[in-house]
Amino acid sequence: MNTIMRKSVLSVAGLAFAGGVFAGPVAAHANPVDAKPVAVAVQSAAPKPQGEQSHITLNDEQTANVKAIIAATKKAGLPERAAVISIATSLQESKLENLGHLGDMNDHDSLGLFQQRPSSGWGTPEQITDPEYSTTAFLKGLKQVDGWQDMPLTEAAQTVQVSAYPDAYAQWEQQATDLVAQYWNS
Repeated sequence: MNTIMRKSVLSVAGLAFAGGVFAGPVAAHANPVDAKPVAVAVQSAAPKPQGEQSHITLNDEQTANVKAIIAATKKAGLPERAAVISIATSLQESKLENLGHLGDMNDHDSLGLFQQRPSSGWGTPEQITDPEYSTTAFLKGLKQVDGWQDMPLTEAAQTVQVSAYPDAYAQWEQQATDLVAQYWNS
């Protein structure tokens, strides 16, 4: 046999051996007769929470405000993602407490669950401290943000709120997601 032919035969034999070594263990464990379809979990299209997450224990008032935000979101015909963004925003702005005027501790004239300001056109103090009204006002702003459903929560919230701390909303996404999962259908 000439050298070229011998090298070709050895190369083919080597490839066959290598293929058998790598495929053999897999093929040896396969049992096509007993093969069954496997269910695959599909994640929602919502982005995953960014960065370190914060969590607080809620009292009855805060839980009632979560439920009010969810109810207002449903009434507006918006999906769960809108409620997650709203609740995370309220967690950052007020820890889900319906804030009245806080005197020197107050940020200008910020009030309510979202620290909305009458002087910025969010509504009257009475309106802003009504959870349904303030949530609806927040959602109205959210709906004006192109692509809010697919953007990071903190970006969507910041576009509506125009906060001095634009990245602070992200830390509440997991708790907001958990709260929506817990109360959306209740």
